[in-house]
Amino acid sequence: MKLRIKKLTLAAVILIAAGLLYLAVNKLTGFAIPCVFHLVTGLYCPGCGVTGMIISLLHFDFLGAFKHNVAIITALPALLYLFIAALVRYIKTGQTTLTRFQNILLYILIGYFIVFAVLRNIPYFDFLAPY
Repeated sequence: MKLRIKKLTLAAVILIAAGLLYLAVNKLTGFAIPCVFHLVTGLYCPGCGVTGMIISLLHFDFLGAFKHNVAIITALPALLYLFIAALVRYIKTGQTTLTRFQNILLYILIGYFIVFAVLRNIPYFDFLAPY
């Protein structure tokens, strides 16, 4: 159990350091990693706007975060639940499998993101596009 906690702590430190480095580069240069799906197709994927959403959240600009990617903001409680539940199970048992309820929730979220991706690319729903 202690070894799993050490591995997760190291992974979290590396992830946070990379995120802070990316944030610093973004602040200093304005450079942001573009969405490859959007570059190739011209369509918005369910993740388009996540960088702006995270930056808005770090500035406690919840309305701005909502405008960047409404789907992820509204699904955040369910995503956090799934992440924390999987993390706790991994620390306690070393297993990464999800329960039946968590699998159902995950499939619902996948469907939600697919519907969101389709809608945000329809001209009538252009308010769903990242700003």
